[in-house]
Amino acid sequence: MAATETSQLVTVLQTAIGPVVVISGVGLLLLTMTNRLGRIVDRSRALAQQARQVSTADEPSLEAQLLILGQRAELVRRAIALAAFCVLFAALLVISLFLTALFGADLPWLISGLFILSMLCLIASLVEFIRDINKSLQATALEVGEPWERQKTRRGVSRPPEPGRS
Repeated sequence: MAATETSQLVTVLQTAIGPVVVISGVGLLLLTMTNRLGRIVDRSRALAQQARQVSTADEPSLEAQLLILGQRAELVRRAIALAAFCVLFAALLVISLFLTALFGADLPWLISGLFILSMLCLIASLVEFIRDINKSLQATALEVGEPWERQKTRRGVSRPPEPGRS
């Protein structure tokens, strides 16, 4: 009887490898996202200090950049939270796999539900991450200005006009 139970646990271990790989991969994504958040915070602090020291002519540009940085920080914060929930659901999935094997419970809805929740959180996290990347390009265009616009025009990419400019 003990050999049968051990062999069943080996099968559960093999099944649990998938969610563990997800946890590892999302861990690397979380590292990237927290680094991005740190850079956003550092850049926001530097621009805020610069805004206190510049003339009023440069202030609108700095304020626009700070606004975008605030939006980016929120996007990355949501991406990090969603990625963390992905890891949480994947970890609960691994625990559930072992508990259902140990107690002989047949709960496919629980296993499926945790897997689906984990993947939905991962997808939503990546969407927020991509939105942040797009916002960062917007902030770069504001900071760099005309040379950036000329380069984008050469590639056939146009940017909507800034508010207040025609």
